[in-house]
Amino acid sequence: MILTIEDKQFNTATITQLYPAAVVKTGHKEETTQVSLEWIDSESKGRVEIVGYGVFVHLGEEEKHSFVFETREEMDEAVGRIAAQLQR
Repeated sequence: MILTIEDKQFNTATITQLYPAAVVKTGHKEETTQVSLEWIDSESKGRVEIVGYGVFVHLGEEEKHSFVFETREEMDEAVGRIAAQLQR
């Protein structure tokens, strides 16, 4: 099955990980990292600076694609579009 995210297409047989996450500053210069939405909702309590929200696709160990959005609402809409494709 072919899955389209934004303007990129992926064969679902090659996807090893597909997940949403928040993107936060690590505190080291402009470095960022991904953290789970669950952690953001329950534990962060303003302790981190959120710089965006993303959908992340891994194709094996080496190839990774990131789709980062300014707001959680934009990311949620993208996740909804992905879910609709997977339910076909």
